[in-house]
Amino acid sequence: MFNTYDPGDFYDELFVSRGVPRPEAELLVKRISNISIDELMLRQQMAQNMLFKLGVTFNVYSDNQGTERIFPFDVVPRVVPSDEWRWLERGLKQRIEALNCFLDDIYNDQKIIQDGIISREVIESATGFLEPCVGLKPPKGIWCHITGTDLVRDRNGNWYVLEDNLRCPSGVSYVLENRRVMKGAFPALFEALNINPVDAYPSQLLASLLHLAPDGVPEPQVVLLSPGIYNSAYFEHSFLAQQMGIELVEGRDLVVADGYLQMKTTKGLQRVDVIYRRIDDDFLDPLTFRADSLLGVPGLMGVYRQGRVAIANAPGTGVADDKMIYSYVPDMVRYYLDEEQIIPNVPTYLCENSQQQDYVLGHLDELVVKATNASGGYGMLVGPHASAPERDAFADQIKANPRGYIAQPTLCLSRVPALINSEFQGCHVDLRPFILNGEDIYVNPGGLTRVALRKGSLVVNSSQGGGSKDTWVVAAAN
Repeated sequence: MFNTYDPGDFYDELFVSRGVPRPEAELLVKRISNISIDELMLRQQMAQNMLFKLGVTFNVYSDNQGTERIFPFDVVPRVVPSDEWRWLERGLKQRIEALNCFLDDIYNDQKIIQDGIISREVIESATGFLEPCVGLKPPKGIWCHITGTDLVRDRNGNWYVLEDNLRCPSGVSYVLENRRVMKGAFPALFEALNINPVDAYPSQLLASLLHLAPDGVPEPQVVLLSPGIYNSAYFEHSFLAQQMGIELVEGRDLVVADGYLQMKTTKGLQRVDVIYRRIDDDFLDPLTFRADSLLGVPGLMGVYRQGRVAIANAPGTGVADDKMIYSYVPDMVRYYLDEEQIIPNVPTYLCENSQQQDYVLGHLDELVVKATNASGGYGMLVGPHASAPERDAFADQIKANPRGYIAQPTLCLSRVPALINSEFQGCHVDLRPFILNGEDIYVNPGGLTRVALRKGSLVVNSSQGGGSKDTWVVAAAN
């Protein structure tokens, strides 16, 4: 069935060239080629139906077509060779270690500022930098417990870190459910290939959370704090709570009483020791952050500062999601770890720098421009695909708020065949592995492959029409 598939002038994750599969994908390509297109379409529909029945959905705010959608799923997996994965794993662990050092430093001693590696202005102008978090000492010295780091490949197959997601990273439920439906659709393939399992994630996550519990608590109570059913990732909140066997709560279910955080139950108040929070910092505690927040718990930060409850991720981690601060991660790795960065950043132009801004404004038709504090594919201009009026409008925004934008070369993202309208089309992908920081740093093998299902699109976000694929870390065929 792949006879007509042309990888084109891109790095293809399954094919070296037309009709020639990569060694690690050889058996996969052979098995799929032995299935009729009608049978493959049927399996794809079965997988999509199973995800629908499982309730694997996401919400799109301000969408007049309705908010709740099924996350599109493509049945052709992405394959990553195991030796390459081991390299990525080392690089991701290094990055998390450096970012954790950075967060602890800027909210305490601020040595990186004093030594002139990064300016105070850059840090304090980031929307994620929270003054109330200065002086915080999170349990076990860990700030970023759960991270989703977005990776991409370029035309030559080189890996880059595209961005960091430390505040409330989402998407791991799709990793786990995609694998579940793929096992149902292709059971024989899972028997034939040595595919690294991903289903240890919930137990690893729970272990990381329990590691944070205050000393002397024999059976720590862990809860997942959600904004509620209208949040875009509510399916994931309920899924992870169920998988870990912990309570799913909202702010109204919690109260500070007798100096501790307590959960309201039918048997009275019960102490909570660890919160896996899935709400933004600003809404955690109306006494410390936004006074109008109805999602958090009044007094929570006071209990946290006293070491009587742990919060994952720690408040204040969102500063590292700022896309300007992202550009300083190579400096952080050198400064804190005395090492060179393993997985490089995408080259980045800072519009706050007048010379770099001049270059950006003169090359908007070649660059991708991103708002430093935005996510989800919003606040972004893909220059080569934008109209002249759109580029002019972005130029005005950059001039009005230089700190608010960075620019990067338009990478020719790698592609993977996707089954669209009964044929294979090459679609661009990225990869979001999930990293847990507890007693040790654990990288779940694979991650969420997001795929741009609109022809020619480079935007993989679900809110912008993207879908997902299962990600297989496998050894090359002998």
